[in-house]
Amino acid sequence: MALRNLTEWSDPIFRKTSRAVEKFDERLWALLNDMHETLESVGGYGCAAVHIGVLRRVVVVNDDNGIIELINPTITEASTETQEVKESSIAPGAPRGTVIRPKSVTVSAFDRNGNPITVSGSDFLAATFCHEIDHLDGIMFTDKVRK
Repeated sequence: MALRNLTEWSDPIFRKTSRAVEKFDERLWALLNDMHETLESVGGYGCAAVHIGVLRRVVVVNDDNGIIELINPTITEASTETQEVKESSIAPGAPRGTVIRPKSVTVSAFDRNGNPITVSGSDFLAATFCHEIDHLDGIMFTDKVRK
């Protein structure tokens, strides 16, 4: 595992769309391990690969029960009930803002070995899933901040 440098908030890479992962191999596992270490080092809750300059559809989320790894994640269900969430980012220089997110979501993805998984989350975990998956499509939370 290696600690990676975080991408500055103002870097245009955050506006790019990440590519799907096709190979579930040692390179992917190293990326996931590095993302875990980097996320833990800054005490964050979520990390999309773009945070460390990699345009792949990979997300790690730090949950109370441990790290959740999501490869090629897609939100398949979102509640109509919403919540107001104060958000920021692990990216250096990130602002803070309040965003409206679904109260609960279900995500379909793959694990590090290419096996399909489904995870659900509510409250802050749901917001974290949405926030990190948005990054994979070049969407920043500031695009959704309430005026």
